[in-house]
Amino acid sequence: MSAPAPSPLAIVDAEPLPRQEEVLTEAALAFVAELHRRFTPRRDELLARRAERRAEIARTSTLDFLPETAAIRADDSWRVAPCPPALQDRRVEITGPTDRKMTINALNSGAKVWLADFEDASAPTWENVVLGQVNMAAAYTRSIDFTDERTGKSYALKDDADLATVVMRPRGWHLNERHLVDADGTPVPGALVDFGLYFFHNAQRLLDLGKGPYFYLPKTESHLEARLWNDVFVFAQDYVGVPQGTVRATVLIETITAAYEMEEILYELRDHASGLNAGRWDYLFSIVKNFRDGGAKFVLPDRNAVTMTAPFMRAYTELLVRTCHKRGAHAIGGMAAFIPSRRDAEVNKVAFEKVRADKDREAGDGFDGSWVAHPDLVPIAMESFDKVLGDRPHQKDRLREDVHVEAADLIAVDSLDARPTYNGLVNAVQVGIRYIEAWLRGLGAVAIFNLMEDAATAEISRSQIWQWINAGVEFEHAGSTVKATPELAREVAAQELASIRAELGEEAFAAGHWQQAHDLLLKVALDEDYADFLTLPAYEQLKG
Repeated sequence: MSAPAPSPLAIVDAEPLPRQEEVLTEAALAFVAELHRRFTPRRDELLARRAERRAEIARTSTLDFLPETAAIRADDSWRVAPCPPALQDRRVEITGPTDRKMTINALNSGAKVWLADFEDASAPTWENVVLGQVNMAAAYTRSIDFTDERTGKSYALKDDADLATVVMRPRGWHLNERHLVDADGTPVPGALVDFGLYFFHNAQRLLDLGKGPYFYLPKTESHLEARLWNDVFVFAQDYVGVPQGTVRATVLIETITAAYEMEEILYELRDHASGLNAGRWDYLFSIVKNFRDGGAKFVLPDRNAVTMTAPFMRAYTELLVRTCHKRGAHAIGGMAAFIPSRRDAEVNKVAFEKVRADKDREAGDGFDGSWVAHPDLVPIAMESFDKVLGDRPHQKDRLREDVHVEAADLIAVDSLDARPTYNGLVNAVQVGIRYIEAWLRGLGAVAIFNLMEDAATAEISRSQIWQWINAGVEFEHAGSTVKATPELAREVAAQELASIRAELGEEAFAAGHWQQAHDLLLKVALDEDYADFLTLPAYEQLKG
């Protein structure tokens, strides 16, 4: 390992945390500083390129596969690197933040993989960023436990052989870490902080456990962004002295532009690639964001009406499976976000059937695994994939050569026979306010109306309000036609705030961030200038 120079990074505006010295070591911060020095300028260029591409979409209202990378797509000879044993079987993956209780429960859940989330399921307070890293290292050294102060229940890890394999998700390229700055006062990208601290402390430790440093890469918009990650991996492996190819990365195809570059993304990461994942809410949010000037044909109906069987979503998932299997990579399906009710067996029965049907469809389509948000859903998803896979770890031999997707199929939003509704507007406002309020309290994964919501669901909620208003959508409501306007959104939001106040009582309402969340939702939903990410203005208001 290279002998590190003293770190030029400074921790600013942050209260000391218990056990932070375990991860914020001089050597680890020197590594993060070197990542920042080498790669942040390229990150900045790629963010500027996003804006240029978005302007081009606004001008043309279309997307196509890239002509300049046609040779990569046409070359049938290349494959991603062979899969390490610990990632061969990914039939069920559980997702969640990295607090101590979730860390233990996810590792013990019976799922094959835990997506340890520093991104959408985690509000990036300094406490969540640093203590999440402490918890990950403690899990690998088996020095983690948890006792619930309210119930007195204790949690501890099962035997190593029974624990899920961890695939860690750092923040996306667009987010900075304001508490870690260089000598010029420039913040380090959150992605490099999350990746750097985790990799530095755990890469060799994971290899010693027979696994490795595995990552989910979020919010990727192009193969050039995947190339940047690949260069980060190459440098990092040399720096800490682990073999090249130790890292494995699964890329979330959760932006519409990335859907047109799936093969190129795998190609750029081919020595470190593990697979691709088919997201849902971020993908829809990306469609709204990129085609918000595209007129009526790009107006999405209520988010819950856009199932994975919608023609344009089906095109996306089928193309993803075909692309992955053609290149020897895993295809991982979407999230089952239902949170079982402890009080309503009938609600659970209906929801479990929907989850089962969704996972049956994914397994039948050729996916090698899928996500759930709650341990109770692990057996349901496992049964769906067991029926198809049997003893095989995956079904990458199903090449899906029957799938033929044209460029236009991926953005054929108007092929879906559904319209926005007034109830959909109300739900978007409800979920938006309730999620943002929790996020401002430092919670990134929140159960709302029996669904596990994260930042992606807040993004699609506020984006749909914005889109429906700017497209002049009309709803049928109470026997008349109502137009989507800023005034209507404010009226619905005021009603929701009053309902929450009545539901909680004055004292609990005052103790929360409800008015702040209400105001922030309306700002990002009604501003003429559409904010690229809700979490950017929200981060400015996040304490800690």
